[in-house]
Amino acid sequence: MSVISDIAAELADDARNAAMAPVESLKDAKYTLEGVREGRISPATVLKTAGVTLGAAVVVALLLFPLYWVAVGAFSGTGASLYSSSGIRLWPADPTIEPFLWVVGDLIVPSYRISIGLGGYEVFLQTPELTFLDVSQYGVTETSEFKRFFANSLTVAIPTVILAMCLIVPGAYALSRRQFIGRSKVLYGYVLFTQIGGGLGVALLIALYALFVQFGFNDDKLALSAYYAATAVPFNTWLLKTYMDGIPVSYEEAAMIDGAPSWKIVTEVILPLSKAGLATVFIFTFLTGWTEFVVAQTLLSTDNYTLPVGLYSLVGRYSIPWARFSAFALTFAAPIMLIYLFAQRYIEGGLSFGGMEG
Repeated sequence: MSVISDIAAELADDARNAAMAPVESLKDAKYTLEGVREGRISPATVLKTAGVTLGAAVVVALLLFPLYWVAVGAFSGTGASLYSSSGIRLWPADPTIEPFLWVVGDLIVPSYRISIGLGGYEVFLQTPELTFLDVSQYGVTETSEFKRFFANSLTVAIPTVILAMCLIVPGAYALSRRQFIGRSKVLYGYVLFTQIGGGLGVALLIALYALFVQFGFNDDKLALSAYYAATAVPFNTWLLKTYMDGIPVSYEEAAMIDGAPSWKIVTEVILPLSKAGLATVFIFTFLTGWTEFVVAQTLLSTDNYTLPVGLYSLVGRYSIPWARFSAFALTFAAPIMLIYLFAQRYIEGGLSFGGMEG
């Protein structure tokens, strides 16, 4: 739990730093202007830094333009297109939030009947129904099935993470810190399985579908989670193992001298020092279950569609309503963007393949 609490504390620090970023930027600008006036900072240095910053801002703007274009379509009227006869539209036509209201639908906490035993009697309490958003008040008469798709995605992604992490963490530690018969062969197999997936993708998909149908798992979300976990294990185990290789063995030796058992060395030494690698593997594994489309579309029925398949289903059903399609895509991508925003430091650290230097 110390690892989770440390990550939560650092995420809270990131949130505070993000909220204070405008204030800090103003302080830096004021300090720079005062330095130029007092002669402590060269104007040429300021101009050079401003030019580099402006160039970086232009590059970032170009990279984010497709996302902005989709956002423009999402805030446009229901019948709007992503482009017009005069070219790409840079501002929403007839701006409205109706497509997003269509996506999220009504936000209602239903009424529940609670039974309480009191003095030999049974008392029933009825909780009130709470309505936070009634989209019919905004002219939305039909809503999407986003909440059902969202629930299905969670019930696939969460078991995927649990199953995969239960194999990845002990596997990575064993491959990094233990010597056993066949270790080199296992490492070779892990590398092999991370590389052959793309080349055999179609054949594996056909075999997987036949296997799932044979055993009655073709519409089972838990079975799909097990498949996703299996596909995530080789690469992520190798990634976490490589990160653990960078943690000095002297830390474990010091813990052994102090009399710490093996399980405590792992939980108190290795895992806390592997926070960046663990967070990176966690995110990659979660995204495996959250964003995968082809296998989910092949194996699941309409009632169990996940978000990627639900997004694709809008195309044939509604003849590509671009505003609603864009709003659905942005709402689907929002959790992923937030995860990357707050976990950026861990992803960068986890992909650097290095631990702490002794």
